[in-house]
Amino acid sequence: MMMPIQEFADRRARLAERMAEDSIAIVPAAPERVRNRDVLHPFRQDSDFYYLTGFNEPDAVFVLIPGREHGEAVLFCRERNPEKELWDGSLVGQDGAVEDYGMDDAFPIANIDDILPGMIEGRSRVYYPLGRDQSFDTKVMDWVKMIRSKVRAGAQPPGEFVALEHTLHDLRLYKSAAEVKVMARAGQISAKAHRRAMKRALKGGYEYQLEAELIHTFMEHGARSTAYPSIVGSGANACVLHYIDNSAPLNDGDLVLIDAGCELENYASDITRTFPVNGRFSDAQKALYEVVLAAQYQAIEAVQPGNHWNQPHEVAVEVLTQGLIELGILRDMTLDEAIEKQAYRPYFMHRVGHWIGMDVHDVGDYKIGDAWRVMEPGMAMTIEPGLYIPPDDTNVDEKWRGIGIRIEDDVVVTRKGCRILTSDVPKTIEDIEALMAA
Repeated sequence: MMMPIQEFADRRARLAERMAEDSIAIVPAAPERVRNRDVLHPFRQDSDFYYLTGFNEPDAVFVLIPGREHGEAVLFCRERNPEKELWDGSLVGQDGAVEDYGMDDAFPIANIDDILPGMIEGRSRVYYPLGRDQSFDTKVMDWVKMIRSKVRAGAQPPGEFVALEHTLHDLRLYKSAAEVKVMARAGQISAKAHRRAMKRALKGGYEYQLEAELIHTFMEHGARSTAYPSIVGSGANACVLHYIDNSAPLNDGDLVLIDAGCELENYASDITRTFPVNGRFSDAQKALYEVVLAAQYQAIEAVQPGNHWNQPHEVAVEVLTQGLIELGILRDMTLDEAIEKQAYRPYFMHRVGHWIGMDVHDVGDYKIGDAWRVMEPGMAMTIEPGLYIPPDDTNVDEKWRGIGIRIEDDVVVTRKGCRILTSDVPKTIEDIEALMAA
C-alpha cells in the first residue's frame, strides 16, 4: 500500500471535526456482487468507506463517534476463520483492524445487532448515506426502532438523520499530497499502456487486441483493474462516446480513439488519445485534430486557482467552434452567433471535464448555490475536449464524416496553476507519428 495509514486517521479526524456534537456516522462497506450463479465479481470497496478506513473487505461497517470514551473510530468486520481463509484467503480480523488499520476498537460483524444500537442510543444526529443500499437502510431503521421501543425505560433515539455525503464528499474533493502521488503513479502506468497500444495498432487486427495491450500493461505495473470499461473505437466507432464493444477491425486509414485508465489503490486515471491505425494522419484528420489539441491546451491553461469550474469548458467551446467555422463545417454564422445558438453541439456534445479521484467521475459539487465553484489547490479534474463528425452527416463535406477525436488528461490544481498527471503519453501529431514510426 502506497498510502500511509496515518492518512486515513487524518481523514477521520477532519470528518469528526465537521460533525455535530453528540452525533455518530455509519458507513457500510460495499457488498459482494454475484456475476453469475455462484461466481462473484471481483470485489471493489465502496469509495467513501475506503477513504475513511483503507480497509478492503466486504461485510464490514465503519462507525465514527466523536468524543467516545473508548475511541472514536470503530470497525465491525469478519472474524478470523482458518477454514474460510483456506478457501478465500486471509482476513484482517478485529486485532488486525486495530493494529494494522489504526482503529480504536473493532468487533465481529456478526455482533453488530447487539452492539451498534447501544452506540446510536443517546446520539442526537446520525450521519448516514441513506438510500444507497436499501437492505442496509432497513437494518439501520430496525436499530432505531429497537431504541424507540425502549423509550419508556429511558432510551434516547436519535432525532435527526443527515446525509453523510455532503460533508464527506467535500473532504474528498481536495486531494492530499499522498493522494496526488498515487494518482500520478496511476497516470504513469496508464500512459505506458497508451504508448504500447499505439505501437500495437500498426499490426492491424481488432480493437480488442489493443484493449488487451492496455490491460496487460496495467497489471504488469501493479494496477490490477481498469478504472472503467476501456473504450477502443476505430473509424466511426470513435463518434460513439461510450463505445465499449471493442470488437471491430482496425482499418488502414482510420483513426482509433482509446479512452482508458487503470485504477491503483482505488484511485482512477483517465486518459484519451486518438491516433491513426497506420501511423500517419491524413490531411483531414490533421486539421480536426489540431483544433481539438488547441482547445485542450487552452482549457488546461484556464485551470488556475481562483478561476471558476466552467472556465476551461467555455475556453474549449470557443476554440472548437472557431475551428469548425474555419474548416467550413459550420457556415453562415459568426463565432458569437454559433456559440449563442450552440451550433457546435452536434459535434461537441459533452462537457470538457469532470472531477477525478477515487471514482473516475469523482464526488464534489460543481456549483455552490447558483454559482460555479471556484477552483482551489488540491482539486483534480480531467480536461477532455473532442470533435465527433457523424458518418451520416450530409451537411458537411464527405472528408470529415466519421472522424471522432478526443484528447484527455488528468490535472490537479496547484497554488500557481495546475499539474498534468498524465503527460507521459504523446499527443502532438509529430510526437504520435514519431512514436508509432519507432
